[in-house]
Amino acid sequence: MITISLCMIVKNEEEHLLNVLNCVKNIVDEIIVVDTGSDDKSKEIACLHQARIYDWEWMDDFAAARNFSFAKASMDYILWLDADDILKNHDQFALMQLKHVLNPNVDVVLMKYCVNTGVIGDSMSTFYRERLVKRSKNFQWREPVHEYLDFNGEILTTDICICHTGIKCNSPRNLSIYEKILAEGKKLNVRNLYYFARELFNCGRFAEAIKNFENLLDSSEDIMPYYLDACIRLAICYAAQNNHDKVLDSLHKSFKYDIPRAEVCCRLGYYYKSREDYKKAIFWFELATKLKKPNQTWSMVEYDCWDFIPYTELCSCYYRVGHPKEALYYNSLALETKPEDAMSLSNKAFLEGVIKGSSSVSADALHESLNLLYPKS
Repeated sequence: MITISLCMIVKNEEEHLLNVLNCVKNIVDEIIVVDTGSDDKSKEIACLHQARIYDWEWMDDFAAARNFSFAKASMDYILWLDADDILKNHDQFALMQLKHVLNPNVDVVLMKYCVNTGVIGDSMSTFYRERLVKRSKNFQWREPVHEYLDFNGEILTTDICICHTGIKCNSPRNLSIYEKILAEGKKLNVRNLYYFARELFNCGRFAEAIKNFENLLDSSEDIMPYYLDACIRLAICYAAQNNHDKVLDSLHKSFKYDIPRAEVCCRLGYYYKSREDYKKAIFWFELATKLKKPNQTWSMVEYDCWDFIPYTELCSCYYRVGHPKEALYYNSLALETKPEDAMSLSNKAFLEGVIKGSSSVSADALHESLNLLYPKS
């Protein structure tokens, strides 16, 4: 059986730290916590789990801090987590099982990373990340912000899922690091250009985000890992500016790189739905339901865009064009996906009443989800 070091970097994480440590306390063999300047009880909480705690003077470089944490590990493999990550019970069990059976020839273990989008209930986006790596390989973290681990060798892909529980706060911290790099006269590579544009987007600086997303999409370099999110965020930026032609152009641009993805089809559906062009909206939402979900991908997958979201929107669109039976059918498909969803359960009762004649027909009576393209509409 292998041994595992948990390596973390933290700052003022007293709200979350105990949860993540409780998830892995019976799995890992040592805990390394590098504190980058906490003034709360983070260190005291780490001590409760006999963590080895090291102070690190923050220098606007996440990779440097993570490399320092890795250098303090002493076990066979290193698991890295953020303070607001958790593993659900079945994933804890799966990780423990993996610990017992992992072939020591494996250098890197990939795990799913699930992020709650905050858009529709428990809607999740998922992508793969390197999570467990062989210490003796001495893999290094790269880039001061949105850092990544530079790895190679024998790779194992698993279904173990790390769930991110943090709430996006649109902090300017990451953006300020990029602006510092640019102020020093350094040029951003394609990867950093994508993340710089994203940080501008997150901080509501849409005009600047548009410029950088457009530059990224016009690049002659390989941008396949970033094109989908870039096109979607670019469309949302233009939507915020009410530049509707550019919204369509941005979404259509994604087809230049690959076959249609459900995430884009849903946004196109919302575009036409917001204009009450329900025929075209129905086309795009129905297409989203017919596409095959990606299995293993480095890019983010919004899984609800492949079934639950288009089903609920098809329910809405068919109801609005006067076809309550079709609306009820798609609502039933949404409930097959999420049987306890309160919105779909309410719509089921309402639509059944409309069909029986016991509910009054009103365009605003049906409960609808948040528009993914025009969130305030």
